[in-house]
Amino acid sequence: MADKEKKAAQGSKVEKAATDESKAAAKVAKAAKGADKKSDKPNFFVRAGKSTKDFFKNFKGETKKIVWPDAKTVLKSTGIVILVVAVAAIIIFAIDQGLGAGVTGLKSLANRGETTTSAVADDGHDHDHDEDESTTKADSSKESTTKADSSEKETTAAKTTESKESSTAAE
Repeated sequence: MADKEKKAAQGSKVEKAATDESKAAAKVAKAAKGADKKSDKPNFFVRAGKSTKDFFKNFKGETKKIVWPDAKTVLKSTGIVILVVAVAAIIIFAIDQGLGAGVTGLKSLANRGETTTSAVADDGHDHDHDEDESTTKADSSKESTTKADSSEKETTAAKTTESKESSTAAE
């Protein structure tokens, strides 16, 4: 029985080798067929020319299918488009103006608060916050006048010091 098993194993090996050889032969035949196929194919320029010709032929056929509207339809559609664009522009303009007015209002409120706060901080006194705007502006102008006067005094003092130094140097 061992002999039968050995013969069967050898037989399967032979079959396997034959199958491998047939697969290799099929690959070689396929490669040879592919080489023949490539030679049948026209070169790039011939294919590009044919493709371009087909494109324009199809393009011409598609342009014949176009249905152009008459003048009345074109004018009507154009009028609708212009009307919609004008309405959209008016809406956007109104929103822009509203937002701009809102921002300006907020800025004026912020400036009003800063003026009152700066007057209190510069004065060193505690003021009522219910004061009129004109009172706050008057206080601010007094402070700016006082600051201008003090800067003039400093400038005059500096000039006097310079002139004393120069007269001392001249002696």
